[in-house]
Amino acid sequence: MMIIFFISIIIFLITFIMIMISFVISKKSFMDREKASPFECGFDPKSSARLPFSIQFFLIAIIFLIFDVEIALLIPIILIMKMTNILMYFIITLFFLIILLIGLYHEWNQGALNWTI
Repeated sequence: MMIIFFISIIIFLITFIMIMISFVISKKSFMDREKASPFECGFDPKSSARLPFSIQFFLIAIIFLIFDVEIALLIPIILIMKMTNILMYFIITLFFLIILLIGLYHEWNQGALNWTI
C-alpha cells in the first residue's frame, strides 16, 4: 500500500515539475505588433482576420462528435453479439441506447439542435 502511495507522489512531482518547466520555457519575451497581426503575403490584410464565429455551428459540431463517438462504441457491441449471453447483451445494449436517447432528448429540450440564423 505504501509503495503505491510513494509511486503516486513521485508521478505527481514529475508531472508538476514538467508543467512548471513548460510554463517557464513557453513564455514569450515580448509582444510585437507585427507578430500579433495576421500574415497575408507581406501586405496589410484587407479585412479583419478575426471574423465572428457561429457558436451554434460549433455546438452542432461538438454534438455531432459526441454522438459519432457513441456510435463508434456501438460497433464492438454488435461484433460480440455471438460470443455473449443474449440476455446480458440485450440489457447492456438497451442501457446504452437509453443513455443515448436521454442525451438526445436533453439536447433537443435545451434547443441545442435548433439552427438559428
